[in-house]
Parts: sequence; structure tokens; C-alpha cells
Amino acid sequence: MAQYDHNAIMKAYPNQISSIVDDVGVTNKDGKMFEPDADLVAAARAELDKEVYKNERKYEYPDWGTQLDYIYHNGIEKWKTDIIDPVKAKYPKPS
Repeated sequence: MAQYDHNAIMKAYPNQISSIVDDVGVTNKDGKMFEPDADLVAAARAELDKEVYKNERKYEYPDWGTQLDYIYHNGIEKWKTDIIDPVKAKYPKPS
């Protein structure tokens, strides 16, 4: 059976899905099984993929206390070049 892209289906059908069970199917809020439109799911996946860089950056940055301490001791420009710019270069925003 099918392995579903749960996040993409939820994005493609906001507030319309009751459950998604791999190898079983997708159920709408009315309790009826249906097959999600592949084009809608692919478009939703493309949109979700554009947002991945945000989470990657979030986990790469030091905690706020560490960053504020760095700014206090080294200044904002040094903080930008030493912390912000390398993370942004490592995880660029998609165009």
C-alpha cells in the first residue's frame, strides 16, 4: 500500500483530514476514505520544503542568553559576522 507524506497532506487539505494511516488510507472529517490529489500534495510538499531552512537555522544558533552575552562583550557587528552570517551561509533561504 501507500506511505503517505503526512505533513504535505495536512497542508494540502487544512482542517479537512481526520486521520492518515500508512498502508491503510486517508480519512476526511466525514469519516470517508479518499485518495489525496498527488498534484496538491506535491505543491504542499514544495511549500514545506521552502521552510526547512528556518528550523535548521533555529537549532544552529546558540541560545539567546549566549548571543546577548556575545553582543555585550564583542558588539553587534562581530556578532553578525561570527554567529549570524555563518549560519545563514550554511542554511540559505531558498529563492
